[in-house]
Amino acid sequence: MDMFHHLYVGIDIGSHYHQVAICDGEGKLVDEFTITHDASGFEHFFSRLASLQENTGLSVLVAMEGLNGHARPLDSLIHQSGYPLYNVNNLKLNRFKEIFPAPAKTDRIDARYIAQLLRLSPVLNHKKEALQLVTSVPSENKQLKRLTRRRRQLVREKVMILNRMYDDLQATAPGLSNITTTRDARWFLCFLTSCSQLTQLATMEEKSLLAIPGVGKVYARKIQSWQKQASFSADQELVSPMIIADAQRILALKEAIARLHQAISSLVSQSSLASLIQTIPGFGLISSAELAGEIGDISRFPSERSLALYLGMAPLDNSSGCQQGGRSARQVNKRAKLAMLTGAAHNAQMCPQSKAYYLKKRGEGKRHNQAVRALGRHLVRVIWSMANQERAYEIYQIKEDNKDGYLIPTP
Repeated sequence: MDMFHHLYVGIDIGSHYHQVAICDGEGKLVDEFTITHDASGFEHFFSRLASLQENTGLSVLVAMEGLNGHARPLDSLIHQSGYPLYNVNNLKLNRFKEIFPAPAKTDRIDARYIAQLLRLSPVLNHKKEALQLVTSVPSENKQLKRLTRRRRQLVREKVMILNRMYDDLQATAPGLSNITTTRDARWFLCFLTSCSQLTQLATMEEKSLLAIPGVGKVYARKIQSWQKQASFSADQELVSPMIIADAQRILALKEAIARLHQAISSLVSQSSLASLIQTIPGFGLISSAELAGEIGDISRFPSERSLALYLGMAPLDNSSGCQQGGRSARQVNKRAKLAMLTGAAHNAQMCPQSKAYYLKKRGEGKRHNQAVRALGRHLVRVIWSMANQERAYEIYQIKEDNKDGYLIPTP
């Protein structure tokens, strides 16, 4: 960045309104306004920028706090308009505020801070960590991000409702939940929703049972065995509709998750990054899709270490005085971290070299999660190398890196 030949635009993102502050290369505030999160607000934003550019002859750089989330679709519109867009690291912004304290915290002041941080970034330490240039993300990875996030939300909802439903079943109809070993088995959910009250399930005849989707003769016999000793609590009339409603919702969630899985599967084959990650043993469809979606464009990371920090695989050093140790980076992508840990744990089970490395770390006294993350740190290097070389995963001869103990694949 040429420090004195730009207009520096800072945007503090809100749910319904966004505060904008614009300063010149000398730090002088040249404009300040609020826009609404709608088409008219966005139009007003770009109109003000165009007017300032025309009057000053300066190019525009934009930075915002809270990229994605409430920033959508303004962030995409800024990028599509050709303005360089930077994502502000919230932790670095807070430290910047500590150096130059303001009398109070407001959205207007925060927008000014963002603009000044953008202006001063060329002369600040840790510039790359404070501001990250937003690059163009392949459309398939953008779609994977939306789909996998939605899927994870629905899975969490399903688990929550399942737990609630089984708690109610145990209290209302003891023994009924024991007839299935799979908590979300479709046949069992269809059985629960086949009547308006749970007590009616105890009197269903075999012909009616066999008409329920998924209930064959084997499951019908299990149901009949339960029917002989069925018992219900005194409040079953009150609780039964709740249990049945939960079972109906779980069935709907299972169908929605299945549709998302199908859409994700189709997109993974179109995403070069997801397809490459999926060649690593243990990284299945969902883990690969989540990682590709959350990473977006791997070229936005200046080094594999910055990628490792983003994925939560590289602890920050927290040593001081007599205390030594590590702490997790606060600015990690938690969704990507979970996907990375899931893939690494499966990789340790499927790949002999990875299993040996995992066991080595356990032998050094590391707990399970620590050993998996250590393996994950190595696998980030592998993903980085694969993506930059555009080559699928291959098993090479393994050697020990004397510096940090990671296993490095070598031809």
